Amino acid sequence: MTTLPAPSNRKLGLVIDLDICVGCHACAVNCKEWNTGGHMAPLTDLNPYGKDPDGVWFNRIHAYEVTPEKAGEPGTTAYFPRSCLHCENAACVTVCPTGASYKRAEDGIVLVQESKCIGCKLCSWACPYGAREFDSDAGVMKKCTLCIDRIYNQTLDPEDRVPACVATCPAGARFFGDLGDPDSEVSQKVADRGGYDLMPELGYRPTNKYLPPRPRRDEHSETAEALPPLENPLLRWIDRVLSR
Repeated sequence: MTTLPAPSNRKLGLVIDLDICVGCHACAVNCKEWNTGGHMAPLTDLNPYGKDPDGVWFNRIHAYEVTPEKAGEPGTTAYFPRSCLHCENAACVTVCPTGASYKRAEDGIVLVQESKCIGCKLCSWACPYGAREFDSDAGVMKKCTLCIDRIYNQTLDPEDRVPACVATCPAGARFFGDLGDPDSEVSQKVADRGGYDLMPELGYRPTNKYLPPRPRRDEHSETAEALPPLENPLLRWIDRVLSR
């Protein structure tokens, strides 16, 4: 079995703002486009337009209908992006019988060395987040790499040295940085917004964090009553939409 390195002070990862994500799938599509020619290439697609498509996606976006707490209130749709969380206690690494799955000591990124992978799928069974992808064409496991071929590419401008999903998000819901540095922008966002781990009770200590949705304004609250009335019907409609 594979051992984990000593905890590193540098922990590169993502922070995802669930209050901003609109479920457009731009992150998933750009991730697919970049990585199909990158470190873990190709990201296989088999029968993509047929009855039983099969393929490798490092980012997947789930949509959930949220039931309102009070009867009569409108329901909402919540979007939840999911990819590898690059856990500090990564069970996908420790169950690997060949050492193909490993965690980098220098930045905490979890990767797969395809030449060692035998496609046994133990890592996918060990991952409770469903972040491992089996490439049935190549017979190996693949996963998010945080786009290491972008973030360390010195030929790119500094602002472009971010994962493809971060670079393409039109809503600005995804952030990348060092979560091991309490003074970094991503760490400050987590501290300010109460960012949280996914399923912390498992003890895997994921590096990636999620920022919770902000509470929606209650139209009967004191704050709402203090706002000046909107006389224009169009402005009233826009205000209702944006206040959901």
